[in-house]
Amino acid sequence: MTEIVNAATIQLASGPNVGANLLEAGRLIRQQAKQGAQLVVLPENFAFMGKTDQELCEVREKPGAGPIQDFLHEQARKNGIWLVGGTLPMAGEDTHANKIRSAALLMNPDGEQVARYDKVHLFDVHLPDSDEEYNESDTIDPGEAAVVVETEFGKLGVAVCYDLRFPELFRCMLNSGVEIIAVPSAFTSVTGRAHWETLVRARAIENLAFVVAAAQGGYHVSGRETYGHSMLVDPWGTVLAQVPRGTGAASSSLDMEFLRNIRRTFPVIEHRRFNCL
Repeated sequence: MTEIVNAATIQLASGPNVGANLLEAGRLIRQQAKQGAQLVVLPENFAFMGKTDQELCEVREKPGAGPIQDFLHEQARKNGIWLVGGTLPMAGEDTHANKIRSAALLMNPDGEQVARYDKVHLFDVHLPDSDEEYNESDTIDPGEAAVVVETEFGKLGVAVCYDLRFPELFRCMLNSGVEIIAVPSAFTSVTGRAHWETLVRARAIENLAFVVAAAQGGYHVSGRETYGHSMLVDPWGTVLAQVPRGTGAASSSLDMEFLRNIRRTFPVIEHRRFNCL
């Protein structure tokens, strides 16, 4: 078992040109891999952010086929990394429906897809401070299950953006032994300023896990502004590295022995009295 894993979080301000978004994502992935990253996490909707969520249906891919999936396979294999493919629009069971699944794909260093997580909690909210309204369920069908995968450096789980507000999902991952949690996201500027860091750090602290949170950060053609502040947080809630705004990346070494020592000496996980799942 690897005791130290070098992890990186990628931050983008994605637009409606898939090719351009993939070029920028690929540049940052290669940069981080050259600097020693073994695990790289991309943000939510890394390959496409249009004027409306409905436009995601125009670039959705069937499982196993499509340029976005090909990109993830190639980047993981060429760079020899574990890659969490943010989210991409995937066709659901009824490919004729005007809906997608918001899927995060996990690739191993051989470029093989080893897991897929479909975003469970959908962002259907009105933000009175900015008069913004979001209705993801109009376009996205929710997933139904948590995902935790065994890797050579520990157990890796995936959650997406709005999922951060639902600690029971993370407890479900903890029941499967999760140690590192990847969180591709696209928090709005309003909710990000209010809650982003608090939520990311809380999920790390309460589960005594590393959190690698990759965000969108900038202005988009829809007029939407995303908050950014992609970060890596340790099990004690310490922010190890962060990207404030705009396109970029942050990286840090994750000390797995540090995590296991904390879980042994501060056994809060063993002190749980209720199981709500």
